[in-house]
Amino acid sequence: MYYLIGIKGTGMSALACFLHDLGYTVKGSDVERHFFTEKGLNERNIEILPYDEKNITKDMIIIKGNVIKEDHPEYQKALELDLKIYTYEEMLAKLTKMFMTITVAGCHGKTTTSTMAYQVLNTLKGANCLIGDGTGIANKENKYFVLEACEYQRHFLEYFPYYAIITNIELDHVDYYKDIDDVIDAFTEYANNAEKMVIACGDDPYTHSLEVSKPIFYYGLDEDNDIIAKDVNYNLDGVSFDVFVEDNYYGHFDLPIYGKHMLLDALAVISLCYYERIEAKEVAKVLKEFHAARRRFNETIVGSNILIDDYAHHPTELKCTIKAVKQKYPDKNLVVIWGPHTYSRTKAFKDEYIEILKTVDKAYIMDIYAAREKEGEINININDIIKEIPNAEHISQEEIDKLLNYEDSVLLFMSPNDLTSFEQEYINKYKNKSQNKF
Repeated sequence: MYYLIGIKGTGMSALACFLHDLGYTVKGSDVERHFFTEKGLNERNIEILPYDEKNITKDMIIIKGNVIKEDHPEYQKALELDLKIYTYEEMLAKLTKMFMTITVAGCHGKTTTSTMAYQVLNTLKGANCLIGDGTGIANKENKYFVLEACEYQRHFLEYFPYYAIITNIELDHVDYYKDIDDVIDAFTEYANNAEKMVIACGDDPYTHSLEVSKPIFYYGLDEDNDIIAKDVNYNLDGVSFDVFVEDNYYGHFDLPIYGKHMLLDALAVISLCYYERIEAKEVAKVLKEFHAARRRFNETIVGSNILIDDYAHHPTELKCTIKAVKQKYPDKNLVVIWGPHTYSRTKAFKDEYIEILKTVDKAYIMDIYAAREKEGEINININDIIKEIPNAEHISQEEIDKLLNYEDSVLLFMSPNDLTSFEQEYINKYKNKSQNKF
């Protein structure tokens, strides 16, 4: 039996589902609070227990989530019983050896690119996946395994994939990486772990600086890439473009996606499919029906408003998501509700956040979520940002009534924090207000 300590984490819940699908007995523990990642666990009737050292028994193989500290009672009990213990990445590394693994790494776009790759390969060939929105799906008979590979603390260096995809390289996780050179060093080592080839976004300013011993092929919009999107047309229905591989026409694509960033994500998947000798028409047909990963530009109609839930947290991601909204809804008022994540990131990119949020009609900003940091360790307050933005003010779930007067607007919620309860309370209050008008 596999027992996962911290089973509700986005990666851990996906891993639990993956192991269950392969036929293993799985259960785990976590805090007694609902997370959106529980959906797959509940569908498989995977038992979720509250943390308690009494949960740990001699018949278990332990998988320890990255958020679990060394002094955690369940982890200490596992040590006492001399159980086999894997970290999340160590267990994934074992699983990657069972399939032709495609890892998707990058500071932005990993989840969307992984989801696209899985949907195409699974539809056309049969594929497994483990994706950072809590999605884990497996079948022993499948050839491919699409894995979202996180660069935080160099976790992705545990994997030795057949294909290594790099969507972009940028400074993030400033609580761990010293500078951009440190990030590039990590991605260089990741790229050199690839067995067959590296597929990287050539429009990114840093991917060309990688010193890679394996074949590396570049995709993008710039003419010096190996795989290029040409005649790109962004419209209200998405984006259309032609793809050329080393000046040879590969195929035409009409996709229900928005923004240049998502076009590049799709181009990464198209490149992968080209090197796997899959026909462009087949790829285009599947991508035309693409449905986004959880918490990635997920839309809900609320009266005359559109509520969009997105995981964006780095300044580049906020900027790209805002551009995508303006492409799809150019005539609607844009209201951003942003939940900053970690004091170190908020402080490091303060000026970028300010400039980006100045471009929307109204910005509501939540308190900073500490995550793995401690409040007060880093000198940054959310009011330092709010006072610099003319149309910004603070918001919390208790102040949700501030959002009820908007009509014919896009309410864009952005944060890696789970905002499900916040959004649902807004929806409920909006509907009650509308019903009381009549």
